[in-house]
Amino acid sequence: MAIPQTFIQELLARADVVEIVGRYVQLKKGGANFMGLCPFHGEKSPSFSVSPSKQFYHCFGCGKNGNAIGFLMDHAGMTFVEAVKDLAQQYGMQVPEDDASPQDRERAAKQREKQATLTDVLEKAGEAYRKHLKASPRAVEYLKSRGLSGAIAKQFGLGYAPEGWRSLASVFPSYDDPLLAESGLVIVNEDEDSGESKRYDRFRDRVMFPIRNVKGECIGFGGRVLGEGTPKYLNSPETPVFSKGRELYGLFEARNALREAGYVLVTEGYMDVVALAQLGFPNAVATLGTACTPDHVQKLFRFTDNVVFSFDGDAAGRRAARKALDGALPYATDVRSVKFLFLPAEHDPDSYIREFGREGFARCVAEATPLSRFLLEAAREGCDLSAAEGRAHLAANARPLWGLLPEGALKQQLLGEIANLVQLDSQALAGLWASTGGGAFGQSRQRYQKDSGSGPLDAGYRPKTPPNPVRRAAAGRLPPSSRADHAARLLLGDAAAWESLSQEMHSLLCELPAPHGELFIWLDSQLHEHGPLPWGSLREALRGHACEALAVHLMADAHERAPPGAESAAELGDLLSRMLVVRLKAQETEAISAAAADPQALQRYRELHARRLDLEASLARVDSTA
Repeated sequence: MAIPQTFIQELLARADVVEIVGRYVQLKKGGANFMGLCPFHGEKSPSFSVSPSKQFYHCFGCGKNGNAIGFLMDHAGMTFVEAVKDLAQQYGMQVPEDDASPQDRERAAKQREKQATLTDVLEKAGEAYRKHLKASPRAVEYLKSRGLSGAIAKQFGLGYAPEGWRSLASVFPSYDDPLLAESGLVIVNEDEDSGESKRYDRFRDRVMFPIRNVKGECIGFGGRVLGEGTPKYLNSPETPVFSKGRELYGLFEARNALREAGYVLVTEGYMDVVALAQLGFPNAVATLGTACTPDHVQKLFRFTDNVVFSFDGDAAGRRAARKALDGALPYATDVRSVKFLFLPAEHDPDSYIREFGREGFARCVAEATPLSRFLLEAAREGCDLSAAEGRAHLAANARPLWGLLPEGALKQQLLGEIANLVQLDSQALAGLWASTGGGAFGQSRQRYQKDSGSGPLDAGYRPKTPPNPVRRAAAGRLPPSSRADHAARLLLGDAAAWESLSQEMHSLLCELPAPHGELFIWLDSQLHEHGPLPWGSLREALRGHACEALAVHLMADAHERAPPGAESAAELGDLLSRMLVVRLKAQETEAISAAAADPQALQRYRELHARRLDLEASLARVDSTA
């Protein structure tokens, strides 16, 4: 079979060659790389090197070298297809079964060519922004007021986007070039009356932070407004070369410092990263206006075994930390360290270091909360441990978090600590979880695969809320009829309800096909940055976003509906449970298909099937009382 090259690239981006090789070779850290005895020839002193940053192994003795797929082929004797399938299974990915046609291969080649072209366009824009910065005393003064030097601005390639609506027209020969819009530099709006397209620069009057991938290529920008405008920070949109859920600001600049410091400091913004580098902590990175994802954590562990998340001590910081915990748990092996640093509410890393010095901040990092303690704190929040009900509540909260951990000593120790808190022994707690479908919650570690369309999740769906005949006649269109539509309406009308949903439900919604998945990802980022906002505020923040039209259509009658309450919360829970049933059915089918080649797949099927039946029975009880 011919496996698309795009899939191979995505697989290698997710796989960690150090982890794969480490299953067969005892590796020890040696500088930037890991060293061990070569498995391909006999030797007494290590000459086998594995590079986490290059995702490559090389033996200086026999000359063997390659990536994770090549290692499985050379060491385990697998064919190329067998190695790809084995690696894909380990990372929860589905290998495309159909042979790639010449047309598919041609499209893949064009895609790679387009990606290279887009980075060239972004590099050219970055160069122009840097020139504009030198010519803007106002922007230079702003950076100086933040304590940044010219050297640090040069290191990070900082620039300035002028106030004009079409300043990039002087940089590119053709302002109408589709690549300007596809790279996220230019916004194109269609005028409904004239049918003409209106183009203007996305970034205007902003200090510009170029976002680079680990190879140093410019893949996007972040812009910080000068003054008090909104939004304060504006990011490039998702493009063929830029995904906020996978990229980290400052990782390219910090890659060498991570090895020297021995840990990475994950902060909340661009300015934190640049200011920390200026003040002696060049090992800092930042997420890009979104919650920390498992992909972020996996990428970080390629460079270091120690991750420290730094957040403000306010409510938004606690929410961000909780999301980071979910992303980090699947990768918290016994040889890795994850900590959470909460600064006082009145400080960010920059201000804290300026007041208490480098040593004071370094002490905060050293005394940061370990993952195990933060997990227990998150689980016991709101639980009265003096009462049996409170202890039972803690056990219910801890169960999905504990299930995300990989097998090992840390997981077993935490089981004991949770058992002590709920006044049960470890075996009794494990047995309780297993008897109530505990095996199924371990499946939350598997990444959901995107559906090819929203149809399967919407099969047979009719919204419970009856359509408004007045609005229907006036607008000349039917109300939303898909589950994804209805979930979006409920959550846009009551953004606070998002925080009450489980991580599993977040994944279910964010991984829906476009445009709904993109809308839920955007909503998640808004909550992360600003907390729950009313629909009016969300409407303003959506202007110019790719999902604006969908959201406005869904909320067209927002003024006619009653404020959110217990009834809408119950409706949302019922709706998402029915969507989950459909997802579980699809996963059961996948597990059965894989059973012939994977003995564990049958057990996964049993767990998924049992969980689906329990969920369907619960929904049936609700329907019978409705």
